[in-house]
Amino acid sequence: MKTVARMLKAIHAQESKAACRKKAKEVAEAPRAMRLPEAAKKIKDGVEETLPYTDFLSEHWTRIRTNNVLERLNREIRRRTRVVGCFPDGGPALMLVCARLRHVTGTQRGT
Repeated sequence: MKTVARMLKAIHAQESKAACRKKAKEVAEAPRAMRLPEAAKKIKDGVEETLPYTDFLSEHWTRIRTNNVLERLNREIRRRTRVVGCFPDGGPALMLVCARLRHVTGTQRGT
């Protein structure tokens, strides 16, 4: 039997907003069958809040619905600030972070 987490991921693995809604209805039935009516209600009522990314082109869906880009950026900033070790004040740290953000922004726009 699938776990609830896998079933929730299946909602967002669909190819259109209508298919996501249809899958959400199917997924909401599973907790109801397991006698978890509150969980089924949360899925049914909350699915629309998780689907705004489907209004964009499908090529961009993964980048919009995940936070991998932010996590990677935070790791990169943390790595670079650890190399320096100790900053005399907030100015140099801010300059380092801004420089990295400018670089990432310049390279990400082309994709």
